[in-house]
Amino acid sequence: MGRAHEVRAKKIAQTNAAKSALYNRASKEIYMAAKSGVPDPNENLALRSVIEKWKAQHVTKEVIDRAIAKAKAKDAAAYVPGRYEGFGPSGVAIVVDTLTDNEKRAFSAVRAAFTHHGGKIGNSGSASFNFTRMGVLAFTTDKNAEEVADDLILNDIDVQKATKSEDYLEIQVTPDDFEKAKEQLIADFSVQEFEEANVTLVPNGDLVSLNDEDRKTVENLIEALDDIEDVQDVYHNADL
Repeated sequence: MGRAHEVRAKKIAQTNAAKSALYNRASKEIYMAAKSGVPDPNENLALRSVIEKWKAQHVTKEVIDRAIAKAKAKDAAAYVPGRYEGFGPSGVAIVVDTLTDNEKRAFSAVRAAFTHHGGKIGNSGSASFNFTRMGVLAFTTDKNAEEVADDLILNDIDVQKATKSEDYLEIQVTPDDFEKAKEQLIADFSVQEFEEANVTLVPNGDLVSLNDEDRKTVENLIEALDDIEDVQDVYHNADL
């Protein structure tokens, strides 16, 4: 699907270090969302959305509660968002989002990952035009994609894409309709758990096909970027 969550999921299953990295990303983003408004997900829509995002990646309640408590205690930590863009073999577009308390460290680490793993870092806007910001909701169901999409459309939700593979269904909606779509899926299809629930970047058009050598190089580059402490998300348009 052009995002790096499938790589991250594999790594989480393999190593405790990867799980720790995931929890660190979740903690920073939840903390910032809680700090930016009321530290209560019932009253802070941004915080509620971030919590649901990380719950879908199996972040524990303890991690979530600890990040909110940190914001309530008015902790002085401050994280600055950043975005870096570049390319891998065969022109694969890669966008890296960071959340850091040291922008120089973040840039240096991202640039080094591109340089050492067959990629090239680019200027702002050089790769991001290959992606569109979308609300993505994925879950398992016995319903078909057309049935679910029609239900959302009838409830004035702007559905951009609906696909199903076996029992796994993914819906893409415009960001403004993300929360409404999620609530509608819970109400009309009794969705109890989302495999993914996030406003994210999705690739435009077809994914880039790779030969075996380039595929391995791109995978290594994505994993190297994903291992960086300051990196929150890595997006790509490679067919892996």
